[in-house]
Amino acid sequence: MTSIGIRCDAGVRTGVGHLVRCVALAEELTARGAGVHFLSDLGGVAWAQAQLEQRGLPWHPAPYDEVGLVAAVERLGLDALVVDSYTLPPSHSKAVRATGRTVLAIVDGDPRGQDADIYVDQNLDATLDAGDVRLAGLDYALLRSSVRRLRPLAAPVHSNARTPKVVAFFGGTDAYRAAPRVARLLIDAAAPFDATVVAADASLRAELLAVPAGEGQRFEIIDPTDRLPELLADADLVVSASGTSTWELLCLGRAAALVWVVDNQIRGYERTVARGYAAGLGRLGEFGDDAVTTVRRLLLHPAERTGLAVRGWAAVDGRGVERVADALVRVRSPR
Repeated sequence: MTSIGIRCDAGVRTGVGHLVRCVALAEELTARGAGVHFLSDLGGVAWAQAQLEQRGLPWHPAPYDEVGLVAAVERLGLDALVVDSYTLPPSHSKAVRATGRTVLAIVDGDPRGQDADIYVDQNLDATLDAGDVRLAGLDYALLRSSVRRLRPLAAPVHSNARTPKVVAFFGGTDAYRAAPRVARLLIDAAAPFDATVVAADASLRAELLAVPAGEGQRFEIIDPTDRLPELLADADLVVSASGTSTWELLCLGRAAALVWVVDNQIRGYERTVARGYAAGLGRLGEFGDDAVTTVRRLLLHPAERTGLAVRGWAAVDGRGVERVADALVRVRSPR
């Protein structure tokens, strides 16, 4: 295995989740000596482009059709292709597979017709029925090295030794403007906290700065940052949207409170909350008294946070990228 292509996109509305988990896999593949090329439309999201540039991962424009994709695969001399997209037509993966190259599809539940040798669904309780190789469940969660290296040797035990540190973030774009609503939810809990909230753009920053904190409550508003894993590792409570970042929080042993923003997050949200890996706050924009009570309980009672941390830490060991890379090495056949 010498050269791998990754076909995934990012954007203001689509978010950066597909890109983040593909970057995690790319890190593992390059560490094994493979060259990795991204074929991506990054939607003008500067943070997304920086993730590739900082790691020295070549980035090429996304081909428009299957003919262009096959031509790019041939031109770059790729041995295999990773596909991670909700919108890419299945004809693209089928055309690449027809050249004799291995195709690995990263999916979330429905494979959406993608034609692949390997299917990966990293979600909790996932099952897969299609494909020669099916890698399903949290054992295959694709986590970046910046997260994996911060995984503690044991789940943290919380105490009342300090005002709870809270981190709230909602992806690289926060397309549904969750941060100000969650900031108000924190305030409504009427409990002390020291919160760092990520503002994805200038208008969100302005809205967050206008939110009045209560007694014993403090906000720090920051721009999207590559230091987020370090901030998470020091947090007593993390509030975020249910999605790919959830598995990072569990790996780090963070006490997490989740919201669901779009419909494709409902299943993961419900399963994660039902297992006791995270607390549930409900749907964005529909926070009620239960959400306020949950946040207040987590802020005031360290034992509640410890319980979430222990269960979540045990669920995700951080070695998913290794297992997926192993499978790709085993399955890839010569052209």
